[in-house]
Amino acid sequence: QVQLVESGGGLVQAGGSLRLSCAASGSILSINGMGWYRQAPGKQRELVAFITSGGITNYATSVKGRFTISRDNAKNTVYLQMNSLKPEDTAVYYCNAGAVTVVAGSRAYWGQGTQVTVSS
Repeated sequence: QVQLVESGGGLVQAGGSLRLSCAASGSILSINGMGWYRQAPGKQRELVAFITSGGITNYATSVKGRFTISRDNAKNTVYLQMNSLKPEDTAVYYCNAGAVTVVAGSRAYWGQGTQVTVSS
């Protein structure tokens, strides 16, 4: 099994910054894409940012220029640096990773979520 553990969420004022981290552990052979999603109350979960194993990134239009996704393959960890935060960024942020294990093969895994609240 693979476990994803997120950290770094919290309460911040508009214009502030937060850095989220997500570490994958378990019987991992390899990790393909890793990403961050978010879900605000009453809304569907949406993709925020994604990074391939080779470092190619993709961002939601709403966060381009403000958020930066990165990863440390040696540590099986993905980061999300969030700058110039806005109240509309308030949501639960979830880490996602496509991992390959001996038992399960290739499948997607989710973290438990971390709350980000931006006050105006």
